Amino acid sequence: MLPRTIFLGRLIGLFFILSALFMLMHKQSFVATVPRLIQDPPLVLFIGTIASIAGLAMVLGHNVWAGGILPVVVTLIGWTILIRGLLLLFLSPEALATYFEMFHFENLFYIYAAITLVLGLYLTYAAFKALLPPNAGTKR
Repeated sequence: MLPRTIFLGRLIGLFFILSALFMLMHKQSFVATVPRLIQDPPLVLFIGTIASIAGLAMVLGHNVWAGGILPVVVTLIGWTILIRGLLLLFLSPEALATYFEMFHFENLFYIYAAITLVLGLYLTYAAFKALLPPNAGTKR
């Protein structure tokens, strides 16, 4: 397994676990805040830019479609982040509102939190269980 896959699996996995726990602990503020974010164009621009950069970095640095479930899941998450970032940058505020309403965020909140938590648990477990190849952390 590539060291980059293991690192990204650990990073994303732990981030997803923490995000899901935050979502579950602060449901009301989370549900109230997220729809308001898309109504703030400077914030949408900022989040879209950061997500596009992060997603593009992941896609360029880890576009692995073979080698097991972990590398493919990490790659899919990178593509998902990139596509979300680009949607935030290129969709009009009206289209963003329609796109957001499609997902019924408030009604399906616990499903989204559970998906985030399960993905985080899987990524964290699989990445910490994976063995780094010999000499992965050494410089020559």
